[in-house]
Amino acid sequence: MDPEAVSKAFVDHYYSTFDSNRANLGNLYQDTSMLSFEGEKIQGSQNIVTKLAGLPFQQCKHNITTVDCQPSGPVGGMLVFVSGNLQLAGEQHVLKFSQMFHLMPTPQGSFYVLNDIFRLNYA
Repeated sequence: MDPEAVSKAFVDHYYSTFDSNRANLGNLYQDTSMLSFEGEKIQGSQNIVTKLAGLPFQQCKHNITTVDCQPSGPVGGMLVFVSGNLQLAGEQHVLKFSQMFHLMPTPQGSFYVLNDIFRLNYA
């Protein structure tokens, strides 16, 4: 398995799903998953989706600038670090963001998000 290809496919899937219907992100997380969103820690798939679906905007578009990945640990995990711009509907200015995912393999051969850290980048 090529880590670059896996991370690119994951990033494409994650952000296209986020931009179209955040409620559908639940299958990427498990009960042990944790999201740190602007410093707020949320654990568990259902709680994470509730947080993401409840963000105070309806539409957005992520434009990815960089994707870096590294293998992580002996069981085939992967760290994926993303940076880019977030365009909210009706807003003229983009918001710069960074996000880190710690992906872990499933017995079925796919990956789930164990850890997810999101931050807006202020100048």
